Amino acid sequence: MAKVKGSGNASTELRLVAVFRALGITGWRRKAAVLGKPDFVFPKRKLAVFVDGCFWHGCPTHATQPKTNAKFWREKIARNQARDRLVTRQLRALGWRVLRLWEHELTRKYERRILARLRRAGLVSAKPY
Repeated sequence: MAKVKGSGNASTELRLVAVFRALGITGWRRKAAVLGKPDFVFPKRKLAVFVDGCFWHGCPTHATQPKTNAKFWREKIARNQARDRLVTRQLRALGWRVLRLWEHELTRKYERRILARLRRAGLVSAKPY
């Protein structure tokens, strides 16, 4: 587990970069100095986008529970989830909109769902093509 990188993970953030580019979405920044360290920030829209890994953030559909040191991992993931809720509340209190995507949503199977969520966030027009 220690070898898993916390940012720049090809299965999450870089996949979303590809989605943004494919849809012609511009205006995003990575590693912006914003509360909670969002993966992507759209400063002009005051939109923070987080890509939550299924394991690290406890996806209700795809999270797995390690058998060794189970109590530690349950508590760790619970802390991550509590921090996610707190950061979302704090950002919203500061006037930011927050979009949280699951790692598994960045697969082809969920392409329409992601497109709809990006549309609702105002990043994609009704007819992107």
